[in-house]
Amino acid sequence: MKRAFAWRKFADRVELAVAVVFVVAPAIVVFAWMLSLAFKSDLENAAYPPVFFPSRLSFDNFTATIQRGTFFRYLTNSLIVSGLSTLIGLLLGVPAGYGIARARANRLAAFVLISRITPGLSYLIPLFILFRYLDLIGTLVPMVLIHIVITLPIVIWVMMGFFETLPRDLEEAATIDGASWWQAFRYIALPLARPGIMVATILSFIFSWNNFVFGIVLTGRETRTLPVAVYNSMSFEQIAWGPLAASALLVTLPVLILTIVLQKEIVHGLTTGGLKGG
Repeated sequence: MKRAFAWRKFADRVELAVAVVFVVAPAIVVFAWMLSLAFKSDLENAAYPPVFFPSRLSFDNFTATIQRGTFFRYLTNSLIVSGLSTLIGLLLGVPAGYGIARARANRLAAFVLISRITPGLSYLIPLFILFRYLDLIGTLVPMVLIHIVITLPIVIWVMMGFFETLPRDLEEAATIDGASWWQAFRYIALPLARPGIMVATILSFIFSWNNFVFGIVLTGRETRTLPVAVYNSMSFEQIAWGPLAASALLVTLPVLILTIVLQKEIVHGLTTGGLKGG
C-alpha cells in the first residue's frame, strides 16, 4: 500500500514536471534565442545556418543601444508613466476593492471585470479624438490617464479577491469600539492586505510598462516609451537583430529585477488569495 502510494506520488510529480516544461519551454526557448541575438555580432546574427552560441560575448549591441541619446529619455518616460499610473491605481483601487468586497456589490464587480477584459483598441480611437481636441497628443498626460484606465481594474479585481479572504471579525470589533469603517480599513484591513497590494503593484506595473499600442499612437518623438523605442529600432531597409534583442532585454530588465526583488511577497500574496476569482 505504501509502495503504491509512493509510486503514485512520484507519477504525479513527473506529470506536473512534464506539464510545466510543456507550458514554459516555448517562452524559455524564445528568451534564450533573444539572449543569443543580443550577445552576438551582426555577422553571426546573419549567418546561415543560424548560430546559437556566440564565438565570444559581445556587448556592442547594448553599448550602441544605451549610447543613443534617446534611450534614457524614453526610460524616464516609461518610469513616469508606469510609476504614476500604478501609484494612482493603488490609491483608488485598494479602497474601491475593499468597498466592493465588503458591500458584496456583485454587479459592480462584474462591471470591473468587463472593463478589465475589454480590449484597449476598442476605446483607442475615441480617446485619440478627445486628446487631440484637448491638444494633449504628444505629451505624457494622455499616457498616464490611459494607463490608469488599464491598471485600475487590475488593482480593484485583485484586491476584491484578497479582501474577501480576510475575516471581518477584527473590523467589526473595531467598529464596536468606536472606530469608523475608514479607520477599520486604514488600521486593520490595509496592513493585513499587504501581500495582495504587492501582487496588484507588480501586475499593474507590468501591464503598464509593456503597453505598446497607446504609446505608438498618443506619444510624440520626445514622449515615447521604451516599448515604442524598441519598435522604432526597426527600419524598412533591414532589421538589426542584435540591437533589437538588446533593446528588448533592456526593456525587460526593470520588470525582471522588480519581480525578483519582490518574489517572496508575490508568492505569499498569490498563495493567500490575492488572485481569488481572477
